[in-house]
Amino acid sequence: MGTIKNSSKAVITFFTKQKDMNELIDNLKIFSGTSNLQLTKEVCDYLEIVPGQILNSTFSDGEIRVEIDENVRGKDAFIIQSTCSPVNDNFMQLLIITDSLKRASAKSITAVMPYYGYARQDRKVKPRVPISAKLLADLITVAGVNRVISIDLHAGQIQGYFNIPVDNLFAAPILLKYIIENFENNLTIVSPDAGGVERARSFAKRLNASLAIIDKRREEPNVAEAMNVIGDVKGKTAILLDDMVDTAGTLDQAAHALIKNGAKNVYACCTHPVLSGNAVNRLADSPIETLLVTNTIPLNKKALGCAKIKVLSVAEILGEAIKRVYFSRSISSLFI
Repeated sequence: MGTIKNSSKAVITFFTKQKDMNELIDNLKIFSGTSNLQLTKEVCDYLEIVPGQILNSTFSDGEIRVEIDENVRGKDAFIIQSTCSPVNDNFMQLLIITDSLKRASAKSITAVMPYYGYARQDRKVKPRVPISAKLLADLITVAGVNRVISIDLHAGQIQGYFNIPVDNLFAAPILLKYIIENFENNLTIVSPDAGGVERARSFAKRLNASLAIIDKRREEPNVAEAMNVIGDVKGKTAILLDDMVDTAGTLDQAAHALIKNGAKNVYACCTHPVLSGNAVNRLADSPIETLLVTNTIPLNKKALGCAKIKVLSVAEILGEAIKRVYFSRSISSLFI
């Protein structure tokens, strides 16, 4: 292949006057549930504001208790909370924080959900099953959220489940920047299934790389079987691209298929490191040399000890989106 095009733009920031910064500090409040405490700190550091004071705890029977420890009347409140494991607890906590802010007369409430759980249940795949992603959207709206910001929704149509604005940001600029800075030429971007072809094609175009697709047959949830490789990967560095890694079964089998078809080495990158079940062990034993992820979901203890996992932060893109929403500026440049 030719040289990699340096088309991965850094997050574009807009100039903020000192008067605007003072207003930001006075009127924008960022609160965190317990799912993304470190990410919340990084976002607040980027915006140069102090995280909102909030008490998150539980009663002895497991009921969630929330108390907002500062005045939010007339303020624009943002809640940073991924609905990752423990999924139901984190989602319920988001709803309760929202209700607390609404009853405290916050001017507006934006749910910043770096990872939107239940997103894979976005349609009826067989009779008598729920569309859980739509149910969550209804609950979030009824609770009092005025806007949702997320990153790499599993299915873009989830935006249509809401009757409020939804900003679906992308981690692509962060991942692309790392790939450009750390990989040589002769790359092939690989989609692990047919559903991810559009995402992989976009990456391949910006990197001036070739494209390959894994023909995957899934027999039951969380069990995937990679079959054929469509495209030329012989002698190339293959980079598997997905929006999330759950059990890592898909990536593991895809990596073996790529090696079998002559790939020189295999890397992988995804936005959301769910990494449930035996995912970390499977990753450690796979041909994948490095798994590049973001911190939309904090790594579990087992994943923290895996040398193959490299974490990049989405704090800058979230912080910039929050700032632009607050000042009613366009965020279209972030959708790249």
